[in-house]
Amino acid sequence: MWFTHDSDEAKAHDQVTGGHSAKISHELIAAAASYEAAKAYEHHVAKNGKPANHQKAIELVAALTGGFIDRLAETKGMDEVDKQRAKHDASSSANQRAQNALSKQGEF
Repeated sequence: MWFTHDSDEAKAHDQVTGGHSAKISHELIAAAASYEAAKAYEHHVAKNGKPANHQKAIELVAALTGGFIDRLAETKGMDEVDKQRAKHDASSSANQRAQNALSKQGEF
């Protein structure tokens, strides 16, 4: 996995999905979405095998990140501006982390 259970991203994920209704920062959301996307990507790979190429893997991570943000926006009551900003931040963070992890593992 790209993140350990005690990584900053995992802690952010726990905080964001833990049911707290306080204002959540874009950085916290981005970290949580990155963690969620990594978990979902690994589940997808275990079930369906690796994507055909590096670009498809990054597209999958972006889609998984966006899905998490959409779900979070609905449950936490984010407005459209905050949702789009969170998607941008989270997508950038997740893609960078995915590219680093995939290249270190020699997958692409």
